[in-house]
Amino acid sequence: MLEIPTALRWLYIDLNSYFASVEQQLQPHLRGKPTVVVPTSGTDSTCAIAASYEAKALGIKTGTMIYDARRICPGLMIVPARHDKYVDFHHRVMTEIERHIPLTKICSIDEVACRLMGDEQKKDNAIALARRIKKGITDNVGICLGSSIGIAPNRFLSKVASNLQKPDGLTVIEGQDLPGCLLHLSLRDLPGIGQKMEQRLASAGITSLQSFWDLAPKHARSVWHSVQGERFWYALHGIEVSEPPETKRHTIGHSHVLAPRMRPRHKARMIARRLTVKAVVRLRRLGFYASFYNLYVRYDTRPQQHPQQTRWEAHVKLPPTQDNFSFLQALDSLWDDIPKTQDAARIKHIAIALYGLTHGKDIMPDMFAMLDDPVSRKQKKNTRLSEAMDLINKKYGLDTIVIGSLPSPLSPHTGTKIAFTRIPEKAEFHE
Repeated sequence: MLEIPTALRWLYIDLNSYFASVEQQLQPHLRGKPTVVVPTSGTDSTCAIAASYEAKALGIKTGTMIYDARRICPGLMIVPARHDKYVDFHHRVMTEIERHIPLTKICSIDEVACRLMGDEQKKDNAIALARRIKKGITDNVGICLGSSIGIAPNRFLSKVASNLQKPDGLTVIEGQDLPGCLLHLSLRDLPGIGQKMEQRLASAGITSLQSFWDLAPKHARSVWHSVQGERFWYALHGIEVSEPPETKRHTIGHSHVLAPRMRPRHKARMIARRLTVKAVVRLRRLGFYASFYNLYVRYDTRPQQHPQQTRWEAHVKLPPTQDNFSFLQALDSLWDDIPKTQDAARIKHIAIALYGLTHGKDIMPDMFAMLDDPVSRKQKKNTRLSEAMDLINKKYGLDTIVIGSLPSPLSPHTGTKIAFTRIPEKAEFHE
């Protein structure tokens, strides 16, 4: 019989409505008012990427279209996202948490897991620690920065616990409480089970948390079609599951959904150029060379009318390089290949990716470079020019010197964004 651990080994901190809370902290007039953060301003045909608890109380949540949100709440406060501010507050929050306990795993921009050690594993001590952390964040970072904290035998259950009481929650799940304390949850309430997995579980006759709990772990593996199902089963039962090894970086890229006024083809091209340069600057900063440039565009058209003409994608192979000019030339060649049809006249989404990555230390000396051939000389010259641009922009500010024209204002169109599992480095906001 499986023995469920009883020790409390993990503490999980989840910042409440993080983007919206940061905006309320920075803009006092937003406090206490329904507030949403949007990716771009000036249009209602976008959705909320964050909602304050005042907005959530009205039924407005992440993903709600703004025209629907305005109908629900005519006085809704709508704020364009400022990702650099959220990264800055993230570091301030992490610094405060580290005053109380070492950070074990930063899981996202607004979530962190900490391993409890020694006497910290005693329930009363763990609760007292959690309260000190919550108070430290509000006192030393910002009064609007509320958090919910979960304490449990493993990291997975501590995250589940952090979601059980929001906002400003503090929940402890002990081994002896399982599974009773979770049976009121739906399968979708568990992190890692989305719509498709819920449907797959239902097809296997698993429609409740109790029915999943009662599975044999090997059965969970077969339902998942991978070992991840078995790992998930053990995590739900409080067993510590080892982390998979970190994967090697394979691509560097950026993507952007364009505001309606930037969707005409000639304006979209400026966005594509800016995204390309951003990716190449990051490529250099990380010390990589890339051998492929990929361009993806999605048209501003209705797929039910033109199901085969909604997107286009192609790539160019290059010698390993890291200069702006080579990749902009690749973009120009691909851009000319985009079909010149009515459907492609307006472009809604652009994504570029640099792949075939090789770190500088692994680049083999090129015999043509040693012969000082014209191609090698040009590549060296372009790299030196690109590096000089990096230095000037770092010293005097973003886009002090650029190649060609840029959309104005720039930041709403191509600024660095926070992905779900990746926190941008501060340097990226200056690239």
